[in-house]
Amino acid sequence: MQKARPVYIPFSVNTMTCLMRATSGRSFEPYVGSGMVDEKDRYNWDPAPDFPFTIKLLSFSRRQGERPLTWHDYLELFIPLGSRCRLRLGDSVLNLGRGDVLVMDNLKLHCVLDFPEPQLRAMVIRFLPDFIYSFGSFSIDHLFCLPFYHQIEGQPHVLRRSDATTARVHAALARLLECYFDKAGLPYSRAGTKVYFLEVLYHIARQVRVSEVLHSEHLRQQRRSVQLRKLFDYTSQHSAERITVDQAAAIAGMSRNYFLDAFKAVTGLTWVQYFNQVRLTNGAHLLSETSLPIAEIAARVGYADQSYFDRRFKERFGRTPLHFRMGAHLESHRRAAFKTKKSKKAMAMFQATCQRDDHSEEDETQKKPCV
Repeated sequence: MQKARPVYIPFSVNTMTCLMRATSGRSFEPYVGSGMVDEKDRYNWDPAPDFPFTIKLLSFSRRQGERPLTWHDYLELFIPLGSRCRLRLGDSVLNLGRGDVLVMDNLKLHCVLDFPEPQLRAMVIRFLPDFIYSFGSFSIDHLFCLPFYHQIEGQPHVLRRSDATTARVHAALARLLECYFDKAGLPYSRAGTKVYFLEVLYHIARQVRVSEVLHSEHLRQQRRSVQLRKLFDYTSQHSAERITVDQAAAIAGMSRNYFLDAFKAVTGLTWVQYFNQVRLTNGAHLLSETSLPIAEIAARVGYADQSYFDRRFKERFGRTPLHFRMGAHLESHRRAAFKTKKSKKAMAMFQATCQRDDHSEEDETQKKPCV
């Protein structure tokens, strides 16, 4: 069985060339705007609950005509690969060169305006904040997401190709691509994907920096996160129980009013929203990993009414519990079949090797002189 070889890219070489090499031979899918945008101009993406991260290699064509202005909840990096282009970002027009790295201001309406070539190829990385910084994780992880949350009007965060730091970002992106598209290496390729993506975010955060005001706010966020960690731990163990706002505040050791403000500042959610999200995430894990009836799963995660659980689950994940379970089982069978095929291939290679070794030993025995 062949192991995936790590890709080592020294900074002395042209890292843009290495990035282009990592994308060569891979298919670029046409950008699709129609059908993906709701009535509020929000671009919809349905991430996997256990791995809310994706890399899209997209192709924009001038024949597509005008593209819709959209915004989205998820975070995004945009890297043009084939040529330069112009983007509308809020009220501003931004010029990007080949290899520039844009930290998208995702809540502003934006779109690709135009480009000089017939087609524009770009790498788009989408992820949810939970992929990097989830409830109860170490507060230092919040640093990786700071460039996305703290944007200055008219001054978007862009790493230009000519910047010294961008070479390191390109090198990490090349390694990230190799890991992400190594489907044969699951689950380790996913672990590698997160490692190299954190490296990308590290270099971006170091380059962008934040003001002292934002830094002091981040320190306040850290202190709040430490105070709330006990509540996060308790909630993960008792999510099927009813935990009121007053009970949650008491567990965190805060007054009710301070708790409401601190919790919203740290998580971006109200206590009720967060508590329901924990319950639904636990339900998703049970649907994927067990064969329990859906009604029993609903009861286990705190919903006495299955129809209410079904409705809230579809709002959260875009699919009913039944369709979610069917998709999870199909993916599990696909992986199992792939592993079986891979194991058979490995066994055949092993047997062939043994046969060659046997023949070699026979040949060596025949060559030895008799004593």
